[in-house]
Parts: sequence; C-alpha cells; structure tokens
Amino acid sequence: MKSGRPLLIIAEDVDGEALATLVVNKLRGGLKIAAVKAPGFGDRRKAILEDISILTGGEVISEDLGIKLENATLSQLGQARRVVIDKDNTTVVDGEGQEDAIKARVGQIRAQIADTTSDYDREKLQERLAKIAGGVAIIRVGGATETEVKERRDRVDDALNATRAAVEEGIVPGGGTALARATEVVAHLHFHNEDQRVGGDIVR
Repeated sequence: MKSGRPLLIIAEDVDGEALATLVVNKLRGGLKIAAVKAPGFGDRRKAILEDISILTGGEVISEDLGIKLENATLSQLGQARRVVIDKDNTTVVDGEGQEDAIKARVGQIRAQIADTTSDYDREKLQERLAKIAGGVAIIRVGGATETEVKERRDRVDDALNATRAAVEEGIVPGGGTALARATEVVAHLHFHNEDQRVGGDIVR
C-alpha cells in the first residue's frame, strides 16, 4: 500500500496462499495488514458486510456485486480512525462513512425489525442496529484468579440479561411503589369468590 496506512481485510475465509502471504509479510515486518473472518453466515453475513462498508465509507468487493478483487481501487476502501482486534472480536472505531448513508441504513434496519415475526431475526437485527448506530460497549472483566474472573463475568452476564429484559418487557417501580398502586386498584374491584377476596385482602 503506497499510502503507508494499515490495511484490514474482512473476508469470508482466509486460508491457503493468502494466509501464507500474510504470515510471511508479518514475519518480515512488512506492511501492516490484518485479516479477519467476516461475521455471520449466508445472507446475514452479506448484510453485515454491507453495514461495515456503509459505516466506513467503502464498498463490498464481491463478484456477486460485479466487483472483482483485482479491479479494486483505493477509493473503494473504507476508513476508520482505529480498529481493535483480538482473538474473538473486531471493533471498528469512528468509521468515516457518510452520515446520511448511515442514517438511511439505520432506518432500513429499524423497518426490518418492525416487519419481522421471528424473535431470532429480530435479535440479530437489533444487534446490527446497535453496532451501526454506535450503541456498542465493550466490558472488560478482570480478576486475580480464573475463578474470580469467571464469577465476575457471570455477574456481568446477569446484569446484561436483566437490562435486556427491562428494555424489551418494561419494568415496575421499586420500593413498594407498584404494590401501593395495586392497592388503589384492588379497592375498587368486585370479587366473585372467597379466594379472590382473600387475595385482595392480602394486597390491601
């Protein structure tokens, strides 16, 4: 790369000669190039790659779209202020995509969320929405021992699940507020049997 900037390659797979070339380049201290496997599968993977291209202002280089790798130019590559890669995740920070294009993509994903009847598809679409809309947070959990790290990670998972449930299903006020409000409603109810009446008395 004549520009001298690091290059990130996101591909469906990196193996064989391509992988060997990257390894040799790394050992020789040549160009700063990293290659990661594209997330997802099938049509979902294609959609995620399109999200990334819009977020970074680039294009998806794919023969399915009529673009061959050997014909790609620098103007088709996306850009970002920083990219953080570890063995499990790749995080793109401050992609340089056009704001209007990103907003349009966000609107498209929101419409898909509203239209889908599949809980699984809705969850995956919400993940994509959070990532392209900038609602992604990385929580790093540490500890003195492996057991301590696992315990803290479990606590974080519990907190995330509770937060996700609150967003999706709503919450009730704490401190006995919900019970106090229920008491006001119960006072005006007409019970049809003794069991219901006993239940109402308990709430009151």
